[in-house]
Amino acid sequence: MVNEEKAYKYAQWCVSETEGKAPKYVKLQAQRWIDIVDGKNPDAYVDEAAYEKICKLLKLIIHPDIHCSMYDGLEDYAWLLITACLCTMCRPESEFYKLSGDDTGTLKIRYYQTGLLEIARKNYKTFNAAVIFILLMLTEPDFSRFFSVAPELQLSQELYIAVKKIIKSSPILFDEEDPVFKINRKEIICLINENNYIPLAYSQDKMDGKLANCFLADEVAAMDSYPVSAMRTSQRTLLSKLGLIISTQYPNYDNGFSVELNIAKSVLDGTSKKRYFALIYEPDDDLKQGDIWQTDDRCIYQANPVSVHNRIHFQSIVDDRETAVLYENYRQDFLCKALNLLYRSLGTEQYIDPQKVKLCAADIPKEWWRGKRVYLGLDLSQTNDNTAVCMVTEEDDITYAQTFGFIPKDRMMIKSKKEGVDYREFIKAGECFACGDEVISYGFVEDFIIHTLQEDYGVEIVQVGYDRYNAISTVQKLEEAGIECVEIKQHSSVLHMPTKWLKEAVLGRLFKYAASTLLEINFQNARIKYDTNLNLFVAKKFSDGKVDLVIGLINAMYLLQQEKLNGNDFVVQC
Repeated sequence: MVNEEKAYKYAQWCVSETEGKAPKYVKLQAQRWIDIVDGKNPDAYVDEAAYEKICKLLKLIIHPDIHCSMYDGLEDYAWLLITACLCTMCRPESEFYKLSGDDTGTLKIRYYQTGLLEIARKNYKTFNAAVIFILLMLTEPDFSRFFSVAPELQLSQELYIAVKKIIKSSPILFDEEDPVFKINRKEIICLINENNYIPLAYSQDKMDGKLANCFLADEVAAMDSYPVSAMRTSQRTLLSKLGLIISTQYPNYDNGFSVELNIAKSVLDGTSKKRYFALIYEPDDDLKQGDIWQTDDRCIYQANPVSVHNRIHFQSIVDDRETAVLYENYRQDFLCKALNLLYRSLGTEQYIDPQKVKLCAADIPKEWWRGKRVYLGLDLSQTNDNTAVCMVTEEDDITYAQTFGFIPKDRMMIKSKKEGVDYREFIKAGECFACGDEVISYGFVEDFIIHTLQEDYGVEIVQVGYDRYNAISTVQKLEEAGIECVEIKQHSSVLHMPTKWLKEAVLGRLFKYAASTLLEINFQNARIKYDTNLNLFVAKKFSDGKVDLVIGLINAMYLLQQEKLNGNDFVVQC
């Protein structure tokens, strides 16, 4: 039966369409669920009885906006989300089911514990979450509890308002003589089974001490990981539980949604076995580069599934896109909220468009550097702040770079929260190192340059460029190790040329860097100023966050540029 219905047909369309209207990860998830419906998954199946019950209820519930049954009014992607999350069960012989201790096979345990939806705004995400909540309140065991969490109470109450609107539009649910639901100011109660739903706000409510049979976390990209973690902890003793995690993109890297998104992608990539169902409506990687979003309609379709068949919706986004192309101050909101592309607006003049920087990312393994002559740029900041070591070389007129960050180990959590950057992930990826305690261990940095780069990477360090501030002791040790060090005066008259050259190399695709999200964040933060002679330089004071990797990279580019212009015969600038 299910394989003849809307959810299955939409999944088939996602897998088979060839015009690029369905993004990569939606295709992967659709195929995974088709395999479950077709009986090809040893751990899961779709319960026909549960599906039939859901369909009967949807035929009784009235859509408040188009005044038809919810069965006829739901969007295609909503059918897939609802059917998969509510009707996909664990097989009694599966490893997940065996944990329940039920040897008779009578329990029905939902296969998916998390339903993740990344989707652009105005695609009815909150409305469809409200439909799921109403279905669960009608079908879950007696005295179940449901919570929505969001950054602010007003946002959390959007789900409450949507639930109330649907209930009051459906006579069968809100008959004055025999009502199914009771709507109070702070909660909604299902009178059939005493199930209740309460909206919570991260800004004013504590998330601990709850027991959530199901929770919805809305606009998770505007929060850290705590609300989702607290809700999940509350479900620890439940066998059949569900968490709905919904958001558009926001202009920040470190948030609770980016973590969940990475987990969901790892599940779909086959590197994790978590019980996730994820519809990730964001443009594929090849559409995230440069200015492709300005002209390629696939960016709209992949982030906005409603726009595929709704021409009014599609044209509205096209109109907004034209405005965003022309006016920078509209761009951040459009790219993040309408296309699910992570982007931070310029504010002051940005050094290089982050989308252009990402075009230069490359897979440069450690072995590639062996035998290369490299120039290093240092940014040795205050002892409790970030430090950067950046190395560059040139081959066939292409400048190659790899960057390394260093932070005090005991300040990692504080810095992560304060700066909005998850340093733990970058340390795992080898882009950053935690050393020392409350202060940077310059000894670790010096050992990294002298031994790790020269021995493990096998590079020949031609010169090291540094700013005299905080660098004297380290420079002495490097010189004692036989490495030539060159002071680079941090003044616009000196830094203008390498700063300009790096920008031109990025825009001309003559620059490649070992893929590093941390470096991309630094570029995103970097702002430039001009002196009275119109020399440009990256201004730390006016930048929107840490830029130490960019500063270190510019110092390294200065040495390489001087070698190209003058050979190695140059000294400290006056």
